[in-house]
Amino acid sequence: MLFGTAGTALELGPDDATTLGVGAVRIGLGVIVLWLAIASSPRRASVPSAIHSNWALMALGGVGVATYTPAFFAAIDRMGVAMGTVVAIGSGPFFAGALESAWRGVRPSGTWWIGTVITVSGGALLIVAQSGGESAELIRVDGVFFALLSGAGYALYSVTSKTTMARGVDSTLALAGPFTAGAVVVAVLAAGEPYGWLTTESGVLMALHLGVVATGIAYLVFGYGLHRLTTATAVTLVLAEPLTAALLAVVVLDESLAALAWVGIVILLAGLVVVGRNASPDDTPTQSA
Repeated sequence: MLFGTAGTALELGPDDATTLGVGAVRIGLGVIVLWLAIASSPRRASVPSAIHSNWALMALGGVGVATYTPAFFAAIDRMGVAMGTVVAIGSGPFFAGALESAWRGVRPSGTWWIGTVITVSGGALLIVAQSGGESAELIRVDGVFFALLSGAGYALYSVTSKTTMARGVDSTLALAGPFTAGAVVVAVLAAGEPYGWLTTESGVLMALHLGVVATGIAYLVFGYGLHRLTTATAVTLVLAEPLTAALLAVVVLDESLAALAWVGIVILLAGLVVVGRNASPDDTPTQSA
């Protein structure tokens, strides 16, 4: 749900802020929050050895982080926000389920499949209805490719982080390591973006909210959930993001939703309930880092 506050913050922020520039600032601040949490942890003394033992997994997770953000921007640039978002977030849980099954031998249950299909369907209906038909270029092969690449990148980041946690690494460090590597790549890509908006009050407030709340704190609690659930379940539950974004648009931005959007919300909620109520703890044996 914290992830879902990003759109409202962007809407209330400066008009001259670019998506890639904001994304770079958001990830950079989020990384700082995660490392501050690690520095205050009782297990901080074990951080160097944990990184040394798991650097390959963290680097691979960094590839996922560095992939999903730029690929998402490329997808929406080619086929619009609505369709790009539908394909990217809709594919993420299925990539996560497939990767986790192949990599960790943890196969999603039949109930997860049912709940995830319901959730993704509701989210897709909500996003398309809310867009008002803004984009119908789903046939663009390059746009679909980048959207799928974004979903796969997020799944890769989540599965590798989960694997690192299963080896005994603290959940925050398991997320912060690859997130830092990915942040460096995004920062390089966004080096040429304008950042004058950071000198304005609304720009600073937007950056702090996106970086601290919608990224740093959001990933802290995501890590808590990911440590205790399967990756597939956690990634599906993150689909509360478009639900939150839509409701904030109504309450904060005074926007109205089409009737089909409300139907999508009901379907999405039903799917989340199915997945959440039937989620069981991940009992995969934990190894020492």
